[in-house]
This record gives sequence, structure tokens and C-alpha cells, in this order.
Amino acid sequence: MADNESTDSSTTATITPASSNPLETKRWADVADEADAEQQAESSLADVKLDSLAIDESKQPSVGLTDPDDSTIEAVTSGDTPYTSAKRFEDLNLSPELLKGLYVEMKFEQPSKIQAISLPMILTPPHKNLIAQAHNGSGKTTCFVLGMLSRVDPKILGPQALCICPTRELAIQNMEVLLKMGKFTGITSELAIPPAEANYIPISKMGPVTAQVIIGTPGTISKWLQHKKLGLSQMKILVFDEADHMLAMGGFRDESVRIMKAITRSNSNCQVLLFSATFNDAVKAFASKIVEEIFVKGYNQMFVKKEELSLESVKQYKVHCPDELSKIMVIKDQILNLGDKVGQTIVFVKTKNTASMLHQSLVKLGYEVTTIQGALKQEDRDKIIKEFKEGLTQVLISTDILARGFDQSQHFFM
Repeated sequence: MADNESTDSSTTATITPASSNPLETKRWADVADEADAEQQAESSLADVKLDSLAIDESKQPSVGLTDPDDSTIEAVTSGDTPYTSAKRFEDLNLSPELLKGLYVEMKFEQPSKIQAISLPMILTPPHKNLIAQAHNGSGKTTCFVLGMLSRVDPKILGPQALCICPTRELAIQNMEVLLKMGKFTGITSELAIPPAEANYIPISKMGPVTAQVIIGTPGTISKWLQHKKLGLSQMKILVFDEADHMLAMGGFRDESVRIMKAITRSNSNCQVLLFSATFNDAVKAFASKIVEEIFVKGYNQMFVKKEELSLESVKQYKVHCPDELSKIMVIKDQILNLGDKVGQTIVFVKTKNTASMLHQSLVKLGYEVTTIQGALKQEDRDKIIKEFKEGLTQVLISTDILARGFDQSQHFFM
């Protein structure tokens, strides 16, 4: 992306600071249910060409993950504000309470590569907007959570930071990080997600939101705004996590843009951060356009080179299966047998119909299986994820609503 601000100059730098963590595989997909009359051919496992199982070696880096210079970050800055890579968290002028949270609760020792580059751009006045692409496992969640906590004035009792996520599960995970990192700050926070039926309170009966940091989904946040429960006059920082999904056609683009416009009407100085593991060209161009048009000020950019998004710790296989029965047998004989040795397994599928079929088949084969998809009640989804995290189930089948957070599991896409 080019910086189109006529009043700002742009500089490009290739930066290779501190360490990086493994990529976490993920995928967004939630298409219409398949027809119930899906045909299954009567081929056996013998028809599956397992010799076609292959890793795309062209996507593998030439050096190991322990090499401190194993990836580069392209940073494009707007204007003449100087930014210096942070070698230590102390370089960021953080409060003692936040530093304590980073070292005592988060157990961090030094900033990751992504953090070292992005945090100075987030925290340095005049607090320019940022479009940042960085793979999962690189520490990007810490970047925007620390950015939100740093911008909050504890003396102001009202919403000052807002993070919007495409799913309630992701919002909950981000809130867990915020509560841990901000444990010693006294900063208040609130989840804005669809409530479970047992806890449902009509929005009309809600009081005004007084928490200083809000993390939630676009639908709930939009409803709070419509009913004037969420004040925006003190909003200092707006974050979109998984911004590629939030701004893509068919995603939450319209709601995201409406929220941005509502915030700028109340506070034109609000800083916006767009973070994602991936940005295709169309979404990247749209993100650049709306940041320029809605927030009307210069923005910085940060991207990891495309060829370095696939890390050595992620093995990519492709198996050609002639029918659904063959898929199930490959999962059983090849994937789950490996899963028994390395940990739990998550199987991502395109539709609820496929999830149901696979669940029934694996249960018949004797596996402890749970399935999560959007039609489930909120409390049921929370229970399923909790049980999987605690190791009570061996296999988790999911549509699009589960994206990350299981470092000890292998992932398989069906």
C-alpha cells in the first residue's frame, strides 16, 4: 500500500529486531449448509493416494526459528515522527504497573520482533493510525492490548479504548490477556458479546457502560451504540482484531465502517489500529482508503513479507480424497493417530452439515469428540471450548467460530 497523504512524506525500512514465535494455523469459513442429500461414493481407503501427501517445501524458510534474524518486517511510516525499535519494555515509557504485569503475570523478558516495531508507532505521540499484518504467535495481541492499556487514563471513569473482534470466542481470549496484563493497573473492562440466555438483560434496561476498556463483537457494540449505552466522547484508541475478516466483503464491513464513523463524529482524535494475520490486496486497499477518508490523518503500516508467513513449525499437507468416506478414514488412520502422539486435534470444516456428519462418524470409531458451530447456544460453545482446553476431549470439530488459542494441538482442514 502507498501512503496517499499529500502532506506527509513516507519512508520504508526493513527491520529485523528480537525473537518470534511459531505461526498458529487458522482459517475463516462459514458458508451455507451443504444439501442433506450429499452423495458419498463407495470407494475404500485403498483408493486414496496417500503418496500424494506432500509438504510444499517452497514455503519453508531457509533458517530455523531460533535464528534472531529469521524474518524481516517492512515498516512504512507517514510523516516525520521518529520511531526507535524497543529493545526493552522499559524503552516504551510504560507505567510501573504495566511493566509489572508484563514481567510478573505475562512472564515476558523482552519485546518480540512485532512488538519492538509496532509498539513505538502505537505509543509515540501524535499516536498515528496503524495498519499491521503479522502472523499469529508473533505477539500481535500484546501489541494492541498493551496499546489500549497504555492510552487509558485511570482517573477518567468512562470508555476510552475499544477492541472489536469477529467472534465472541476471540473477544473472550483477548479479554483474558487484557485482565492478565493489566492486573496491577486498576483499569476496568467489560465484554460486549451476545449474552447467554440465563444472563440476558434487555439493552433498554442496561445502565450506561462505565468500563474504561471494551472488547466485543460488532453486533453487540452496534446495539450498545444504537441504544446510547456506550459513550464515545473519551475514546482514545479503536482496535480491529482480525481486521481482514472485519473489513472483507461478506464479513462485518458495513458494521465496522458505521462504528468508525460514529467514533470520529464524537472524537476525531481517536487512534485506529487494524491488526490481522493476513491482508489480501483488496482488503488492504480498502483498509487504507477508510483510514484516510474516515480518520483523515496519516497512518503507519507494518507487514511481514509474504514468503515468510509460512514458518518451519507449520507442516502443510494436501491429500486428494475421492469421497467423504475416504476423508474420514484418512483422518482416522493418518491424522488422529499422529494426534495421539503430539496432543489434541482440531478439524476445521466448511459447513455445519459436514461437522455433524464427521462428528457422528468419529464417535462411532470410538473417539472423544466435541463439535462447535454458530448455531449452538452461547453457554454450550463456552463449555465445549473450556472442556477442550482442559484436555477432556481428544478431537474438536469446528466451523469458522474458533480461530486460535490452542498451541498444543494439530490442525486439519477438511
